Amino acid sequence: MALKFGLALMNDFPPEVSPSTRIGALREQARAADISGIESIWVLQHYLGSMPTLQPLHLLAALSADTGRMSVGTNMYILPLRHPIAAAEEFSTLDHLTGGRVIAGVGLGYRENEFEAFGIPMTERLGRFNESVEIMRRLWSGDRVSYSGRYFSFDDEKISLTPVQPGGPPIWVGAGALPKAVDRAARLGDAWIVPPHVTGDRLVEALSLYLDARARHGRTGRPELVVRREILLDEDRDRAWQLGSAARGALTGMYSAYNPPDRSVDYQHLSSADAASARAKEVYVFTDPDGAVDELKALEAAGITKVVLRMQWFDLPQDRMLHSLELFRQKVLPAFR
Repeated sequence: MALKFGLALMNDFPPEVSPSTRIGALREQARAADISGIESIWVLQHYLGSMPTLQPLHLLAALSADTGRMSVGTNMYILPLRHPIAAAEEFSTLDHLTGGRVIAGVGLGYRENEFEAFGIPMTERLGRFNESVEIMRRLWSGDRVSYSGRYFSFDDEKISLTPVQPGGPPIWVGAGALPKAVDRAARLGDAWIVPPHVTGDRLVEALSLYLDARARHGRTGRPELVVRREILLDEDRDRAWQLGSAARGALTGMYSAYNPPDRSVDYQHLSSADAASARAKEVYVFTDPDGAVDELKALEAAGITKVVLRMQWFDLPQDRMLHSLELFRQKVLPAFR
């Protein structure tokens, strides 16, 4: 099976930008992706950050007419901060608005200020996440449901809006590469969204661990194995690196005000101020089309089935993002057909 590609739209913006002025650009990007062979569109979620952020389900609903046949997904929806009944109804609503094209990408969340402001202890993340996934799946069946858990309880209720997709949207779990996190993704998810800083031999080992865990939990069928990559393409490889690292570095600076999503050495190296570090060069595909083909082929050889590409960060201009997308369509994607 050939490697497939998604596109992560930029839905968090520099502080001085009003996102209302960028909706037209997002619509243009979605339409361009649809005719470029991209198979899915993704947006992120944060609350209370230093960058104005369009919330994902609302944004995907607004873009639904521009996304053509592509799937639309969240990368990642912070599930422990929401009541699972609300999340189930809202994802089901989006499933109807898109004609059954939704992927529910969910994660634990990591920013301490978000949990503190919501009044939810960070120590409850995992328990709330586990219960929420179970409740959403049961509600999406369309059956009447009773549930009694540590965090959520209700009796004999039925979702008002059964999803278009039988059983509901597929749930893709974002989780780290430590054994317990990999096991959680295998047990609860229809796919695993692998952290971008897991590369090389570590990626191969993690994917093997995930497949073993799926077998142990009785999960059948070929899973999607998904990884995120930042990409900027240019005819000149050095120029691509300079442009991409400058824009991505500005975003990293804004994110540095919050606790990191991962305290591993690999992530620390990725987040280093040294944008030319070996770790950054493994994760950031800031290169020419031939270089991109080589890097993406390596992911395919490792067993990855889908790569979610982000082509814009912070103040990178719209025309620069669309140029990357056009080079991807013309000179990278044909290598994977």
